[in-house]
Amino acid sequence: MTTDPQLDVRSEPPARRHTLILDTYHALAPGAGFELVNDHDPKPLYYQFDAEYTDQFTWDYLEEGPEVWRVRIGRPAA
Repeated sequence: MTTDPQLDVRSEPPARRHTLILDTYHALAPGAGFELVNDHDPKPLYYQFDAEYTDQFTWDYLEEGPEVWRVRIGRPAA
C-alpha cells in the first residue's frame, strides 16, 4: 500500500499556493494523487480544477475544518 505525498500549504503565502498545488498536480502520473493540507476550504481551487481540467482530476475531502482541511487530489488512471 502506498501513501500519497502530502502538500501542506498553510505556511505558504496565499499568492503562491495555487501555483504550488497546480505544479504538484501536473507532476502526477496517471492513477497517482497527493494530499493537500490547507487552512481553509479550498473550494475556489476545486472550481478552477473543474474549469481547466474537466474529467481529468479527482477531489476527495479527507477532513473538513474548521481549522484544517485535507483533500486528496488525484489524476485518474488512463
